[in-house]
Amino acid sequence: MQTIKCVVVGDGAVGKTCLLISYTTNKFPSEYVPTVFDNYAVTVMIGGEPYTLGLFDTAGQEDYDRLRPLSYPQTDVFLVCFSVVSPSSFENVKEKWVPEITHHCPKTPFLLVGTQIDLRDDPSTIEKLAKNKQKPITPETAEKLARDLKAVKYVECSALTQKGLKNVFDEAILAALEPPEPKKKRVGDHLHESPGYQHHYHNITIQAAPTGSSARMMGTHEVKFPRSGCGAGCQLCYHYMDMNSFLHASKHRSSPRDIYESR
Repeated sequence: MQTIKCVVVGDGAVGKTCLLISYTTNKFPSEYVPTVFDNYAVTVMIGGEPYTLGLFDTAGQEDYDRLRPLSYPQTDVFLVCFSVVSPSSFENVKEKWVPEITHHCPKTPFLLVGTQIDLRDDPSTIEKLAKNKQKPITPETAEKLARDLKAVKYVECSALTQKGLKNVFDEAILAALEPPEPKKKRVGDHLHESPGYQHHYHNITIQAAPTGSSARMMGTHEVKFPRSGCGAGCQLCYHYMDMNSFLHASKHRSSPRDIYESR
């Protein structure tokens, strides 16, 4: 049976554990106990096939910053949680949680999850926020952040009323099984991709190609060139009947001082 690993992260007291307990047991816990590390498992049917959904709870407190990443390896999808009535937890999504998970698991999809939506219209909660000149986080604001951070999408729920609860995990399963397609790279993108490496772009026009070459080679192409110093000088070679070798050479130097032919 295939297992889907889903790890839940976010500030302490935003309702991560309640989210998991309510989903797996249909019961809402009556007291708050900070989580060190815990996990749950449920069996779900997807397309007529059974899957084990492994749900990993984590502690949001700063004291566990070194321990928490131990649960990250082999994660299929993250749920990055914040409380819609806690602006600070919403701010930490951008400042702490997304940077943390993308550092450890840069290719793993994640959903932005708003919790405690039952409190968004609660008078006492609104009054408490107003004293600090704050308001509950609106869906529109959260959706914008999700787009900015390149989350799969934004979803929200209440563990108390279970409104939207099942949808959170349905979307997590879909994200894990059907991750976004990788962005297609342009000519030259596969070289010199180190962070901070500077590039510039030039157009190369190919007017003739060897017989049997793809028609896509013809025309003008924007090519990425790395900015790098070669010291005193260097020689770059290509075969005049091999268009790929020419393109590869062009990635290393856009303006050669001299061009020579040899046999």
